Amino acid sequence: MKYITLLFAFIAIYTANALAQSVTSVAGLIPMEGSGRVVYNFNEGWRFFLGDAEGAEKTSFDDSRWQVVNVPHGLRLEPANGSGCKNYQGIAWYRKHFVVPADMNNKRVVVHFEAIMGKQKVYVNGNFVTEHFGGYLPIRIDLTALGIKAGDNCVIAVMADNSDDKTYPPGKKQTALDFAYHGGIYRDVWLIGTSTTAAISDVFDSNTTAGGGVFVHYDNISEQSAEVYVEVELENYSGNAARQKVVLETVIRDRNGKVISRNSKSKTGNGKSVVSIKHKLKNPQLWSPENPYLYDLELTVREGKTAIDGGKIRIGIRKAEFRGKDGFWLNGKPYHKLIGGNRHQDFAYVGNAVPNSQQWRDAKRLKDAGMDIIRAAHYPQDAAFMDACDELGLFIIVPTPGWQYWNKDTLFAERVYQNTREIVRRDRNHASVLMWEPILNETRFPESFALKSLEITREEFPYAGRPVCAADMNSAGVKENYEVLYGWPTDLEKNLTDKCIFTREWGEMVDDWYAHNAINRAARSWGEKPMLTAALSLADTYGTLYAAERQFIGGCFWHPFDHQRGYHPDAYVGGIFDAFRQPKYAYSMFRAQVAADKSAPYIFIANEMMPSSDNDVVVFSNCDSIRMTMFEGDQVLTLPVVHSTTSLPNAPVIFKGFWDFWKARSHSYGKRKWQEVSLVAEGYIGGKKVCEEKRMPSRRSTKIRLYADEMGKQLVADGSDFIVVVAEITDDNGNVRRLAMDEVAFEVSGEGHLITSERSLGNPRKVEWGSAPALVQSTGKPGKITIVAHPYVQGTHTPTADTLVVESVAADFPSCHIDEVSNSYKYEASTNGAAQNQMSEAEKNATLREVEEQQKEFGIQ
Repeated sequence: MKYITLLFAFIAIYTANALAQSVTSVAGLIPMEGSGRVVYNFNEGWRFFLGDAEGAEKTSFDDSRWQVVNVPHGLRLEPANGSGCKNYQGIAWYRKHFVVPADMNNKRVVVHFEAIMGKQKVYVNGNFVTEHFGGYLPIRIDLTALGIKAGDNCVIAVMADNSDDKTYPPGKKQTALDFAYHGGIYRDVWLIGTSTTAAISDVFDSNTTAGGGVFVHYDNISEQSAEVYVEVELENYSGNAARQKVVLETVIRDRNGKVISRNSKSKTGNGKSVVSIKHKLKNPQLWSPENPYLYDLELTVREGKTAIDGGKIRIGIRKAEFRGKDGFWLNGKPYHKLIGGNRHQDFAYVGNAVPNSQQWRDAKRLKDAGMDIIRAAHYPQDAAFMDACDELGLFIIVPTPGWQYWNKDTLFAERVYQNTREIVRRDRNHASVLMWEPILNETRFPESFALKSLEITREEFPYAGRPVCAADMNSAGVKENYEVLYGWPTDLEKNLTDKCIFTREWGEMVDDWYAHNAINRAARSWGEKPMLTAALSLADTYGTLYAAERQFIGGCFWHPFDHQRGYHPDAYVGGIFDAFRQPKYAYSMFRAQVAADKSAPYIFIANEMMPSSDNDVVVFSNCDSIRMTMFEGDQVLTLPVVHSTTSLPNAPVIFKGFWDFWKARSHSYGKRKWQEVSLVAEGYIGGKKVCEEKRMPSRRSTKIRLYADEMGKQLVADGSDFIVVVAEITDDNGNVRRLAMDEVAFEVSGEGHLITSERSLGNPRKVEWGSAPALVQSTGKPGKITIVAHPYVQGTHTPTADTLVVESVAADFPSCHIDEVSNSYKYEASTNGAAQNQMSEAEKNATLREVEEQQKEFGIQ
């Protein structure tokens, strides 16, 4: 059985603090009680049809036979390996019937879509309202401008089309794409009511360079003081020309809720106006990955004594400097190498339709793996992920959507430029944003494009302390003009530049860019040897990042999570987690690089003690030394963990010959003492034992063991949230039977249901590497959810079933909907869209040759 003793107190305190800060922002503001702003969850109760439907925009259209779903929603479920263009591409329709809530009376009412994949047309009560191109940024519908008021019955119809379209970014057809255009209304939707007299505007409605909404920036930052500048655009939406006086009150609170600064300013007039307020803080807590300290900035618009609008922003004060050959400095001090990872947003089965809780969990997993920076590959991420990066201490590089594609049509470039403007406006207040990547990834574009993109970021963020821009140094216009250059440690030897160099993607070691056989890639189901090989390969590359001089400031690993791809039949399996977020051996290698005084002592035995296991036992640890005991004393050896500041911080420890099947057999078969067959690794720091792991070979499969991968964050009863529940096959003593060949069936009752379909192959689920995961989604009502897992085909000696009860908690926001979901994921079969992904052999070969050549040019060296 596996035993681990750690400093749980530290972990509990860290987790409690992190969870205490977790919040949900809505259109850039965290709702604040008593502010006058009204917010509804608008995710529930959408009627859905996969395919085109003539007349679906009309109010009178009969959608009674359409399925009712909740969003985030991803068109249809895909199998765990959904690569090779298995996913649906084409038109889908959503329709939502609702009544505008009574407390929206005398409010300006807006529907805020965080993102819909592809291109969209939106209709309200049968009337065309807007068309939008692009799948990663918000769309807003002003219901009040359409004459809709509280108490009105309404229907919104959305046509969403994720098929290939070269006129907007990324532009590349999916058959030649390294990720997938999963479709649908895949991010949150909100119904927001604001004052018509004076309200904080929205950056997307305002469409103002370096303006609109709230803009927080800083100057003269030190440990002694910091200046905080708050620019707020207020707008009178009533159309009333009468002059009116309102007051904008700003309050900054520390982490404990104590007011540390308060300032206000009055505004008289109508239309748009900007109110500027300055705060000067003494002895500020400065934000860093080690101390991601966030203040609450409360904004309240008052008319007389009445609050008519407002909200809250969490702000982090920090000073980032890129000093060329002297490297990266943070808060006035030289900073260590920035080691991190890239992040695609897809998840097993659901594609991109990932709820806020899983966005947070992804950020937490990356942070726990020792990462300090995330490159959002290759598009802006969900607002909830951005919030989590602020909270947990992860720098982030925010890119414009793009991958190996350029369209000479000026319309394409103009849409890229607008994307970049909107990205800066959306994300400019995040402490986590360290760099913009305003170009198109791995693309040959004209110099004028690189220069214009750079200019836009400076126009949109004209203040001190703005995030810098990063791009590949070999792209036109980049090396001479961008602040940070993407390159390799070896580029320092060529003396190509005095600027800071950062590696955008490291770790890949493919045989070629057609086959994609790679030493660093290992599906979890492949087992011990491939996973260990991948972990050790990544350890080697990880170490080279530390060997370079300070001018080389770090790099992002490709890619922490397994993900789907368009142009390859296999999912990308080089992650340290699989698509369900189950860890592989490489996660333990990463986790062991986190210093014990910054997290907790850690130890992991990368050997399952199977007949096929290596005789040498590899241990990943951040301790000073490891004492390994074989078979309760047959052999004992203590080896040091080699620490370094110029290579891998904590090298793997290898105990030669510490696993021997024949010796194990002599204990269990000869001596009848199978209990003695174990490996015990004890970690020591400063001569004191601080952690321990015990491992034993698994015996016969006898039990199923269920656990919920909640990570301290309970399931939210909003009809959209889900958690991963894992069924492990174990022996009598709880050891996971890694080579079990069962299929596990799941049954769910109470206030939840399985996310599964015949197509996704999710229930029953084949056991791989000892476990079978399932996704369990909440209903809109808080309560207990009972999950039962049992062998799909049962027999006298099959493993016994297990039952797990989890409880969902009430949602933070009221819901506005009429239609109720019976089961979100019983999808209708569709004949639409299947044919468009079919290509002739000649077309496929030409496409793959094109991708292979592009990968050779830009791919990891």
